[in-house]
Amino acid sequence: MPHEVHERAEVQDLIDRGIQVVDVLGQEEFEEDHLPGAINLPLRKLETEARRRLDPARPVLVYCWDSV
Repeated sequence: MPHEVHERAEVQDLIDRGIQVVDVLGQEEFEEDHLPGAINLPLRKLETEARRRLDPARPVLVYCWDSV
């Protein structure tokens, strides 16, 4: 079930509990800065690659950071 997370402490708790962290920015932006342990699945590839790269038995946190 979708759940929005905005607090850093809650994100860290989810990571500590083994959630899969997905950054949907492009490869360049991902290489520039991302959360430790994050998987890069650019938004345009998310639908086609998510099943192959993510464990369906584990929750997923998807995030995008944009300064614009």
